Amino acid sequence: MKAVAVTAFGEQPQLMELSEPDPGPGEVLVRMSAAGVNPLDWKIADGLLKDAAPHTFPLVLGSDGAGEVVAIGTGVRRFTVGDSVFGQFQRPERGGGSYGEFAAVEEKALAGAARSVTYATSAAVPTAGTTAYNLVEETRISEGKRVLIVGGTGGVGTFATQLAAGRGAEVIVTARPGLTDLMGSLGAAETVDHTLGPVADQVLAAHPDGVDVLLDLVSGPAAFGEMTRTVRDGGTAVSTVGSADADVLTDHNLRGFNFQNRPSPQLLEILAGQLDAGRLTVILGDEITLEEAPEALEASRTGHAQGKTVITF
Repeated sequence: MKAVAVTAFGEQPQLMELSEPDPGPGEVLVRMSAAGVNPLDWKIADGLLKDAAPHTFPLVLGSDGAGEVVAIGTGVRRFTVGDSVFGQFQRPERGGGSYGEFAAVEEKALAGAARSVTYATSAAVPTAGTTAYNLVEETRISEGKRVLIVGGTGGVGTFATQLAAGRGAEVIVTARPGLTDLMGSLGAAETVDHTLGPVADQVLAAHPDGVDVLLDLVSGPAAFGEMTRTVRDGGTAVSTVGSADADVLTDHNLRGFNFQNRPSPQLLEILAGQLDAGRLTVILGDEITLEEAPEALEASRTGHAQGKTVITF
């Protein structure tokens, strides 16, 4: 099968011809129709998790994906051949991932795909969608809360905007002028253009009493510290990129933490249900071929994503 993989940490991802995997006990084999591109993919290629889990090379990249079950291993109960599924396929210990024509994965990492959308749309959801859902849950966003999302136009940001607005929150997102209408259609009450000056100053000028929750998806430690100026006394500030210092936040009477996602098949089922009900919109950026995946990973390193890039097979 064709797949995009690395032969060692730090190596350039390449299109390779690899053997089709076999499903083991509790696993299903999926013919991939689409794979979502996430920053985590190139971070794994760089060796981000090399000390956290065993890895087998060649290591096929990619976590998110969607496709059709074509074989099942012993003990599988939730799926059968022909089922449409989506979920997270990264298996570093087996060298497996979603950037291949086939992937073997534990059934507990998957859920039935939404029936009303394409495989490409489903493949854009697992990591960004579960991250956004858990962010909104863990920060207790609810009706009447004012929320600032920094980095709101990427995958996690667009989902978090919708989920927070759906709970009745007033959502402010950072976005360039050309994306103001898009973010408004997703539920943002207001956008802030970071090119016009410091975001914190702009937010406080419009809202002197500050925001209740800060979801910062992009800022380094210094910039994150600056953004926390927008959070009212007793509010919550969260970083998804490890920039929060809990002690500093406590000193400023803020609740905060560095977010770690906890995906589950139950969460995937909730998101699929929201897609089918029309309550969640997926903003697809580029649809690319497998051959274009290495270039897309390099583009992802810039951190200026708009919507989700998806590989279609």
